[in-house]
Formats: sequence, C-alpha cells, structure tokens
Amino acid sequence: MKKIMIVNTSADYFAGTQKKTGLWLGELVHFYDYFQDKAVQIDLYNVNGGNIPIDPVSLRPFMLDKVTKRYYQDTQFMMLLKNTKSLHEATPQDYDVIYFTGGHGVMFDFPNNEDIQYAINEVYQHGGIVSAVCHGVAALLNVKDADGQYLIKDKSVTGFSDVEEVLANRRKIVPFMLEQELKARGAQYSKAKVPFIPYVQVDDRLVTGQNPQSPKRVAETVGQLLGLK
Repeated sequence: MKKIMIVNTSADYFAGTQKKTGLWLGELVHFYDYFQDKAVQIDLYNVNGGNIPIDPVSLRPFMLDKVTKRYYQDTQFMMLLKNTKSLHEATPQDYDVIYFTGGHGVMFDFPNNEDIQYAINEVYQHGGIVSAVCHGVAALLNVKDADGQYLIKDKSVTGFSDVEEVLANRRKIVPFMLEQELKARGAQYSKAKVPFIPYVQVDDRLVTGQNPQSPKRVAETVGQLLGLK
C-alpha cells in the first residue's frame, strides 16, 4: 500500500495583524478525497501538531463547493484536523508522497522550517513524489540538495501567481510574492493564462499546482505517477 503524508500550516494569523488565516480547506480535501477509493494510506501533519487553523475565507458560502462542504460537515473528519501530528514526529522515509496544502498561513511557517526541508529531501532522494498546491509551494523555496543547490533550480513549477495575489487583496499583508521568490531561486515558473483556473506543472517527481482550483488535478497527477487506477 502506498503511503502519503499531507503537511498543513499551523499559522493562524497574518504576522503583525489581527487578520486570520490558516489552511485553505479545499486544498486539503480535494486532494484527500481523490484517494479515498484508492489503495493508499494518508497521514495528516501540521508544523506544530494539534489543531490545523482554517482560513475563514475558505469557509464562506461562495467558496464551499460540494466536496469541501461535505468534508466540513463531517464531524469525524474535522476532528482529525484538531488532533494532528507534528511534522517533527514524522518518518518521511516511510512515505511515497509528500503533499503540501496552501492557504496564506503557510507563507509564515513553511519556507524556513527545517523539518519541512528534511522531509522533502528524504522523500525525493529515495524516489518519492514531492507535491504542493497554491501557497503550499512555498515549502520548496529554501530546500537545497546535497550539492547546496536549490531543489527547484531549473525545474518546471507553478504556484499562486502575482496577479492572483493582487486579486485576492492580500498583496499588502503577505511577507513575499510567491511567484517572484520561485523565479529568484532559478525555477522555471509558469502559470495559466487566466487567473483562478486549474493549472499543474510536472517535472519528473515534482508536482505543483497553481491555485485553490488545482488540488484535484495535482492528486490525479500524483496518482498517475504512483501507477494507481
């Protein structure tokens, strides 16, 4: 049985503000849901363990699609999010896939986290798949290989675009612009021609999705790489 670890944020506010953030719920559940009829084991983690904060904007009625609403109303599933293991407790060597969810919270606790960098390198070096969606791609920013080079250097990736950040009205309170930081590390960044439509980039065993509309497409791609039907 294939094993997948999903890593979520522990950050619940934009730093220096009273504005709440956290996990964008749809980016977890659409990926998670795809594998429910597959022969896989999925384990949930967040940076610090315990409760995974959820961005309240992702729970607004116009954001709650059918799949996300079903999971949000599932008491048992939501309890899983309140009692999550810390990534520090994980054994990445045991997993075939690591997947990083988004939401603006990850911009504050993903890029410089040593447990995240260790987990990515361990999964990737033993032939596993590294995947992320939207702001979750920030987990890849500071990961370096054995030669001291950025893992994403010269690799085809995507992630939340500058235009989408402006349209989301978060430009002034985010710590950086993800598209610009990916490019600064030598990644071959690309995006959809139109904001907020599904878009995925694949570079060998690295799978990235652009925005909240992309997690199912990321899951499908990961499933294909795993040889699942």
